[in-house]
Amino acid sequence: MGGSGSESLLLTLNRPRYMKLRKLTLVFVFLLTFSSGLKWTRTFGQTPTAEPFKQAEELLYEAEFSRSLLRKIDIADFRFTVNTIPAVGNARTAESTSRPDPPSYSLLLTGDISSKGFFTKIFNLRFRQHVESTVEPQSFTVQKTKRLDEQGKRLRTSETTYDPTTGKIVWTELDPNNPTRPPRTASTQFSGQVQDVLSVFYYLRTLPLAVGRTFEVSITDSGRVYQVPVEVVEKKRMKTVLGNVDTVRIDPKLFGPKGMINFEGQMSIWVTDDNRHLPVSARIKNEYGTFDIRLKKVTQTPRSELLTKQDSQHKTP
Repeated sequence: MGGSGSESLLLTLNRPRYMKLRKLTLVFVFLLTFSSGLKWTRTFGQTPTAEPFKQAEELLYEAEFSRSLLRKIDIADFRFTVNTIPAVGNARTAESTSRPDPPSYSLLLTGDISSKGFFTKIFNLRFRQHVESTVEPQSFTVQKTKRLDEQGKRLRTSETTYDPTTGKIVWTELDPNNPTRPPRTASTQFSGQVQDVLSVFYYLRTLPLAVGRTFEVSITDSGRVYQVPVEVVEKKRMKTVLGNVDTVRIDPKLFGPKGMINFEGQMSIWVTDDNRHLPVSARIKNEYGTFDIRLKKVTQTPRSELLTKQDSQHKTP
């Protein structure tokens, strides 16, 4: 390992703004990936329609960091799954209430990120983030978002609720290490369809990703709603864990003074150019360096086995 490169990175990581970098990494990977157990059809201006839930997927990703003399240093692992759970609540949009047979289940999306390798061994920087997003499958309405964020000894838990009747989002954050500390809260109004940082790519993957198309997505995080422009840039043949596949590059505009991340940078995501739009690779470039995230493994669980596991988990003693 080059001494000057590691010393330069160490000085950078010791700055207070490293907190921004870590938040950037965590937010980015949740925007990047989610598991796909559904097939959707969608045209712009229409509510997505799901085919019957056939299988669950678990996606495993690995993140690498490059800067100056440091090349492709492993920094984190990611695991993303989608399952079904018994229907949550009665929050439904006007579109979903017009349907005669509302689903008896909700989608439960989960994402886990944990540090490893270089950051952990060299700088003793450990982080883990777990996110759960509950979604009503017919209207694709987010019903609840739960998050656990560990950064060294720092621990925070948060929950976001969505009320489509009043159009209100409420975010509450707690410090489990200090129960006497008052919770942090924030609320805002929303209209139409809004996604959280984990559900957003379910939504994006329902869209026809034709090169040259641009559109906006409403994304909520920590009690705020951001309007994020998205551009479909190009098609590219890529070598992936799935083999050599055709992909489509998507550029979400998350950076900038009015963006979710308030500094300069560029992000690109490559998804398979087929009906699944499976995220296989992503790259983030900014003043800190380059982050590359690649799909390492896809595991599928038959629906019958999945339901058996869930039934046993939800049985009342």
